[in-house]
Amino acid sequence: MATATKTQARRSVSLTGAAGDETSPAARRAARGGALTAQQEAEAAKAAGAKKGTAKTGSARGAKTQQQTQADDDAHALNGAAKSRAKVNGATIDGTGIMPAAQPEAAQGDAAQAAAAPLSGAEHEVVRPDYWDRACADLVKRDRILKKLIPKFGPVHLMSSDDPFVTLARSVVGQQISTAAAQALWKRVEAACPKLVPQQFIKLGHEKLAACGLSKRKTEYILDLAQHFVSGALHVGKWTTMDDEDVIAELTAIRGIGRWTAEMFLIFNLARPNVLPLDDLGLIQAISVNYFSGEPVTRSEAREVAANWEPWRTVATWYMWRSLEHA
Repeated sequence: MATATKTQARRSVSLTGAAGDETSPAARRAARGGALTAQQEAEAAKAAGAKKGTAKTGSARGAKTQQQTQADDDAHALNGAAKSRAKVNGATIDGTGIMPAAQPEAAQGDAAQAAAAPLSGAEHEVVRPDYWDRACADLVKRDRILKKLIPKFGPVHLMSSDDPFVTLARSVVGQQISTAAAQALWKRVEAACPKLVPQQFIKLGHEKLAACGLSKRKTEYILDLAQHFVSGALHVGKWTTMDDEDVIAELTAIRGIGRWTAEMFLIFNLARPNVLPLDDLGLIQAISVNYFSGEPVTRSEAREVAANWEPWRTVATWYMWRSLEHA
């Protein structure tokens, strides 16, 4: 009973901003250095399992489901190809401070630098969502943490690719590899497919795409993506008017694209205002640091905090990411 009461009190202070219940600096340091969240542990375990699986026979690898494969790949998919395109006060944010140390791919070379450069070869425009100022004004009024963060980081501009296919194709190319490797690989793909259209990728075929340095699995993913665009299976022209969940359902039907990637696409390509990517480890860490003095938080607790952000959860998420740059 005492434990439950303490937990309830902690949540109340975190959400309402009541004074007089701050933890000591020593306690905060201990909390920040404590156990990973259950979500992070699951991601780390999954990454470890994936590495072990590479030593097994082809039949063992074949037993892995498509859903598991997408979950393994998803953590790198758009973090570079999308978040890196964000600009704050004219300066490109590379995303390095966004991803927490518990990121499963952080052990791979310089993959801790999770952001890639903007999509080269794609048409870009600097976009300030028409809802942004209104959302910031609203969030400042009702959230004590965002009241401090929003003025601190100032105006934000999102750089968005006009081409959904290019955005998603680049996300597949960048999966599970470092920033530098992803950039080099994408340049080879551009050289082979200068028009960067689905039909050209299909015409190029498996062998020539593999010759660019793509793995067999990534080659299959990109061709499947191209086929979805060409076949009309995707309602690309209607995405701007479709509900978030309907767009996510279409995207996650494509091999190699999971929910996290789809949510990043909603934020950075379609500029949707109310996306809450609970699978994003950076968001979970930021909520922990800003609302719970660094103590591990569950998805349920994160969702409870974010309930106060609606209908501007995208904007709040953005400032949560930014807050980790100086955490």
